[in-house]
Amino acid sequence: MAMAKRTITVHHVRALVRGARRQGLDTVPLLQAAGIPPLLLGDDRARVTSAQFALLFRALYRATGDEFLGLATAPSRPGTFAMMCHVSLGCRDLGAAIERGTAFYRLFPGGPELGLRCEGGEAALTVGGGLGDEDRFLTECLVIIWHRLCSWLVGRRIPLLRARFAYPPPPHRDEYAGLFGCPVVFGAEATEAAFPAHWLTAPLVRDERDLDEMLRRTPFELLSRRAYGTTVAEQVHCVLARALRVSPRLPSLGEVAARLAVSPATLRRRLQREGTSYQRLKDTVRRDAAIAGLAEGREPVAELAARLGFSEDTSFHRAFRRWTGTTPGAYRGRGS
Repeated sequence: MAMAKRTITVHHVRALVRGARRQGLDTVPLLQAAGIPPLLLGDDRARVTSAQFALLFRALYRATGDEFLGLATAPSRPGTFAMMCHVSLGCRDLGAAIERGTAFYRLFPGGPELGLRCEGGEAALTVGGGLGDEDRFLTECLVIIWHRLCSWLVGRRIPLLRARFAYPPPPHRDEYAGLFGCPVVFGAEATEAAFPAHWLTAPLVRDERDLDEMLRRTPFELLSRRAYGTTVAEQVHCVLARALRVSPRLPSLGEVAARLAVSPATLRRRLQREGTSYQRLKDTVRRDAAIAGLAEGREPVAELAARLGFSEDTSFHRAFRRWTGTTPGAYRGRGS
């Protein structure tokens, strides 16, 4: 059994299809082809698997003919991102590559306001307003893609110090720490991802062949979520997800604390500081595994419940309704 990846909130699915609807496209067949029933978009607590989201993303990328998926005030023709990468590849270091890449996008009217801020020992990739994406999905995608592209260029993951967003926290604010692998602040003066400035002098280690290989998988490859393990919550989530892969019994908080070489009280305090708890992370791991199992549709609900550590079907149904607002049967019906 493969380890279930994190599921994705329906808020991101809604944002993703908004651009296609702006272009007058019928999104129902696109959603159905990705195994996402359109009715799911009306449930605020609904979630989809990463595989479903990837299918939808790629389908919308093709259907809109726009690298910005119809979400910006002006389209970005297919091939624009690839050309920017080619332009930046020959630079002496990462700082020069960022400057060249941001200058490239400034050539296009209505394009994103990308920039680089340097102050003291800190650098930040900035994304200005004016994109026109009311859900801020495109803005957040640009922050993620630019950070991961920079990491790819230097061949090492650049650890983020923080991510800041110039708008109020959305209903799904709990998603962001795992998405960015760092502390996240809303209501800031600017939208940016900050990292230690010494990375700007890192040499680029990629060549044209590497770039061609990366571009065959882009942009979703750069956008897809990675478990960085840089927050305590991510470390605990990883331990729990691996444990569930081999046994329905999840380790206790004390067992996880011992594995991370801290006391139970310290682990509890650090999770609280990150806005979560051990029980919430256990629920998240089981919820994501349940949604993945139901989406695949091959495993009877009773067997799925037992595999996730529930002794009775009724307790699994109650937990699933608490997680998603609906029943396992209805969820499977939606995904069929």
